[in-house]
Amino acid sequence: MTARTQRTTVNLSDFPDLVVIYLGMQVRTLAGLKTLISFGPKINAAVAAKPDGLLLHENVFYSFFPLNAGMRQYWRDFQSLENWSRSLPHQEWWKNFLRDSGGTGFWHEAYFMRGGMEAIYDDLKGPFGFSVFAPTQPARGPMFNARKRLGLAGDPSVPAPVEDERS
Repeated sequence: MTARTQRTTVNLSDFPDLVVIYLGMQVRTLAGLKTLISFGPKINAAVAAKPDGLLLHENVFYSFFPLNAGMRQYWRDFQSLENWSRSLPHQEWWKNFLRDSGGTGFWHEAYFMRGGMEAIYDDLKGPFGFSVFAPTQPARGPMFNARKRLGLAGDPSVPAPVEDERS
């Protein structure tokens, strides 16, 4: 006789502003493999520092061809995620990537408990995620940062690590 499946669920009522974000780095060149590998220790150190609002960090492997690896993170709220992404060390990583992607592409997709989704795709080989089925547009002007892509009111409490110089 087979055992019954044990089903469980979660009560997320204590997390009304939960944000789940998937992030990935896609290797585009041989140099990109070195870039991807070099980020492991940096990300581990950032997670070990326990950023305010980060509830859980999990490493995720997406594909072999092209090589695409990353993470899934659960954040208490958008404000915590936004503050962290505009601070060191992330701020410096982002500035460096926009200057030179190191043979990689980068992407993230974010999903919000209260509704809404947003994404960014930089230097990827072909469409990925939402961009497989939804039209894309340049990430310029109001589309340059997540708060504006989401249509959220107010200004960030931390300045942007990189300003959109091409808007």
